[in-house]
Amino acid sequence: MSFFTFEDKNIYYEESGSGKPLLFLHGNTASSKMFGEISNKYTADFKVVLIDFLGHGNFDRLSAFPADLWFYEAQQVIAFLKYKQYGKVNIIGSSGGALVALNVALEAPELVEKVIADSFEGEKADRRFTENLLTDRRRALNDAGARGFYAYMHGYDWEQIVANDTSAVIRHGNEIVSFFHRPFSELRAEVLLTGSKKDSFMYSISDNYYEKVYGDILKKVPNGRMNLFDSGDHPAMLTNPDSFYDLSMDFLA
Repeated sequence: MSFFTFEDKNIYYEESGSGKPLLFLHGNTASSKMFGEISNKYTADFKVVLIDFLGHGNFDRLSAFPADLWFYEAQQVIAFLKYKQYGKVNIIGSSGGALVALNVALEAPELVEKVIADSFEGEKADRRFTENLLTDRRRALNDAGARGFYAYMHGYDWEQIVANDTSAVIRHGNEIVSFFHRPFSELRAEVLLTGSKKDSFMYSISDNYYEKVYGDILKKVPNGRMNLFDSGDHPAMLTNPDSFYDLSMDFLA
């Protein structure tokens, strides 16, 4: 088990396979365990790197998450990449991890070659998304499957982690709104945006959610494209694992 230190706290990471580093970034209320099966597909071609953001999964906790959570997590990733001295890496981020991946590419372009950003909210917080999230989180606390997922991701103290995340999402929507500190016109990494047309969470907000928010982003990104799967749910990469793997390998080649 490996870890590195960020702001005097330990962050867990693991490496497997060999080749160019491919970093996976997990979503909100999850941990690197969410990639347990799909990440194994890549180890024949890449050095696969999994990391738990501070306060998630293994190792040290935070008493609260900052409102600018995804930017803060990007600072953790940047510090980690500099610590490891990988050179330029490829990143796959899912849901909240996609926001982190894009922040890393914007803030440290010298460290990132390509980004796959899967199943994320967009450029700014959507009030409807936040309202739906609160309803979803309340429901999840009484759902055995959701509780089992959280416990598997984090262990015995999962309820505090979910509470910290929910608080951060609300405060971000009220106080900050934008997920990024730099405009997408400054993005130098090649970007692939992915999602599912059957994403029950996003498409409960709008019938063409990803088409619109991704389309708006791609008008600003110098080198990007999107792929929306006809099937699957949230996140697209885990509910379309074989199709996503084929698509990603073509993009990362």
